[in-house]
Amino acid sequence: MQIHVVQPGQSIFGIAQAYSTTVAAIVSANEVPNRNNLVVGQTLVIPIVGSFYWVRPGDSLYSIARRYGISYLRLASINGLSPTSVLTVGLRLYIPPQERRSAEINAYVEPIAGRVAPELEQSARSAAPHLTYLAPFSFQIRRDGTLKEPPLDNFRRIAETNGAVLLMAVTNLEQGQFSTELGRLILTNDQLQNTLLDNIIATAKRLNFKDIHFDMEHLPRELRENYNAFLRKAKARLSAQGFLMSTALAPKTSATQAGEWYEAHDYRAHGQISDFVVIMTYEWGYSGGPAMPVSPLPQVRQVIEYALTEMPGSKIMMGQNLYGYDWTLPFVPGSVARAVSPQDAILLASENNVPISYDTTAQAPHFDYTDSNGKRHTVWFEDARSIQAKFDLVKELGLRGVSYWKLGISFPQNWLLIEDNFDVVKRQM
Repeated sequence: MQIHVVQPGQSIFGIAQAYSTTVAAIVSANEVPNRNNLVVGQTLVIPIVGSFYWVRPGDSLYSIARRYGISYLRLASINGLSPTSVLTVGLRLYIPPQERRSAEINAYVEPIAGRVAPELEQSARSAAPHLTYLAPFSFQIRRDGTLKEPPLDNFRRIAETNGAVLLMAVTNLEQGQFSTELGRLILTNDQLQNTLLDNIIATAKRLNFKDIHFDMEHLPRELRENYNAFLRKAKARLSAQGFLMSTALAPKTSATQAGEWYEAHDYRAHGQISDFVVIMTYEWGYSGGPAMPVSPLPQVRQVIEYALTEMPGSKIMMGQNLYGYDWTLPFVPGSVARAVSPQDAILLASENNVPISYDTTAQAPHFDYTDSNGKRHTVWFEDARSIQAKFDLVKELGLRGVSYWKLGISFPQNWLLIEDNFDVVKRQM
């Protein structure tokens, strides 16, 4: 597959011709929402095997082959050229597909208002072939150690049909917020912990969950060792019953990072105790803050590189958002940005006839527009380039895989690129 960035004057017909494919194939693969009004800077994933490269000034077979990690002799042979050929600028060369590596992929799926909407179920169904784990969000801890279960509807059947493991996300959410007091109550009371673990194990067996995933947040520093001790207890009991155990971690860059979301999350302990962790490397740009990329690559890298000093890459799943935000300008504290899918963002740019720019440092697309009421907006979102940059980081740093927050958001390019980059692990448990 190949990522194409739309240039001025280009049409899908012309792009299809350039890559020896069809308009229908490109439109279908990308679910193009604006096929008759492409936006300059919009990305399209071209559904071909391998890719094409057009020779630029100064290129040689050796330099191009080195860029793609193949032998220049093989590149010459594939394209019917002599190894000593002088390349003509504009010549199209075929680049064979690169070898894929295995990776585990998780995606959270969150029913809203106590029901699984048909669109959410379809999103899970579409994503499941690309998933190692499907994680309904969430099983909420009650103060008596019982669990409030989310609606599951057909999630179990979808997971089983597609060889995905059900991941049981257990949280200290109360009334829509992570509760410090609930966390304190559970983590300081052995009897409640035992009751909770009894209920988790019984529920997981009844519903066929295979991984128990603790996502306990907004815990103060003084509960750090309590949380670690609870996880050790949970791991011993869960392993004895044949379950995996994983945890979710806030994005830290040091062991001493201050802040109510960070201090109780001990990367080294979680890395030692858990089978794997999900690091929530997103929400630098968030709905209640000023406009900026949601998961800028330098910040993501910094978090992961710190994590690698505390645990092996084989235990780390990098968090990735499937959404962006539309901020009204100027930013006013207390205002809330609107969440948008990548498809929504492309339509916004198309309808407002504005080009999409790409920040090569953050590795993120963005654009500005003015709405019908004269208000200015900035949109940061994800596209094929930003996702490929994250996949390259996963491969460079030897990570376990990627975890998505969350399904129900249309982003077909993401799943195409998973196919192109990874052999998704399917666990038999």
